[in-house]
Amino acid sequence: MSEKEQKTVGIHELYRKNPQEADKQLWGREVDPGTRRGFLKKSGLAAMVAFIGSSIPFASKMPGGLIPAALADTTEAFGIDGKEGLRILNDRPINAETPPHLLDDNLTPAKYFFVRNNGIPPALETIGDPAKWMLEIGGESCLKPTKYTLAQLKEKFKHHSYALTLECGGNGRSEFDPPAKGNQWSTGAVGCAQWTGVRLKDVLKDCGIADDAVYIGYYGADAHLTGDPRKQSISRGVPMIKALEDESLIAWGFNGEDIPYQNGYPLRLVTGGWPASTSGKWLNKIVVRNQIHDGAKMAAPSYSVPKRSVAPGTKVANDDMVTIESMPVKSLVTFPKSGITHSLTESLTCRGHAWAGDISVQNVDVSIDFGATWQPADVKNPINRLAWQHWQATLKFPQPGYYEVWVKATDSEGKSQPMVVPNWNPKGYLNNACHRIAVQVV
Repeated sequence: MSEKEQKTVGIHELYRKNPQEADKQLWGREVDPGTRRGFLKKSGLAAMVAFIGSSIPFASKMPGGLIPAALADTTEAFGIDGKEGLRILNDRPINAETPPHLLDDNLTPAKYFFVRNNGIPPALETIGDPAKWMLEIGGESCLKPTKYTLAQLKEKFKHHSYALTLECGGNGRSEFDPPAKGNQWSTGAVGCAQWTGVRLKDVLKDCGIADDAVYIGYYGADAHLTGDPRKQSISRGVPMIKALEDESLIAWGFNGEDIPYQNGYPLRLVTGGWPASTSGKWLNKIVVRNQIHDGAKMAAPSYSVPKRSVAPGTKVANDDMVTIESMPVKSLVTFPKSGITHSLTESLTCRGHAWAGDISVQNVDVSIDFGATWQPADVKNPINRLAWQHWQATLKFPQPGYYEVWVKATDSEGKSQPMVVPNWNPKGYLNNACHRIAVQVV
């Protein structure tokens, strides 16, 4: 091969194609299939130490097939009005995630809230006066189809505010092997903001809910990527039991301000704890259905996982898949930023958030030895149901070297995050493996 024909392969691409082969090529690491721990030869350990820049006290406990957290960060930035520091995944439609250290606030600021689009947002000039934005309520199980302007919604119904966690169902997709198609989210397709609006159930009851109602579906003003007005970019929904929860909102407010444009201004649905795809943006219609909603991206394989565990790479029939509902338990380290240098003589205070779909987080534990041992963190109660919970832990390191701080949350039903990527699925959904950051101790 000539010099011009040679192609440089980055570490992310190498691990994405074949994590085990990447381990061999870069570090000479072999993996025990029983424990999934990696065995580094002296030359491989020396290479990793040289690359990272210090010794690795718990190298023997490092799982195989994982990029060291010190090498996993990227500085690729994406500029978009009203947003700062987000990483681009796609520009048509626009999708961008938030680096973990920018999610350190108790409530995610608008500038740091991730962007997940399926279509093209309506142009701002077509939105016009938000007070005149129209929401239609209908469907075969709606007894009194009604249209409301945003101004009428605000005037007619009581206002409510809740801190609600929204997470893309594909958050963490980039870690699945073999790779799954779709936006290669790492950890940043999540946020928790205070949403203000009216309860969905109050509006539905005003319009009348028939006894045969089982589901609601939404429609938004975002255009299909093809530009075909006959096609919907996305039209999903939730069962009536979720729609009628107190926290399910038709929202116009975000942390006391208008909802950011890319996050659904001027009106959106918010159903916290479920995939964010159930929280329709640029909301202009809700239908009450006597069947499971059949809008765009409701049917498998969209937002669906196999009913039973399957081997990686398995083709799964749509009939053997189930729609994702409540999201699994998960957590993030938001402070410090991955890659810091820290003094051996000082304790390190780490903090972050944890959440668990429809339920709550019971425990959070942290590890500095690649998950061999764990110590408990202090976990706060949520502001309200479906808000993420804040945790904090103080760590001491036994000697200088390279460390990774891992965090693991356990929900109120006793389910814990897995240390490694969980069950593979064709679309790369629901990865709730432990988050980790790199720390150099000197």
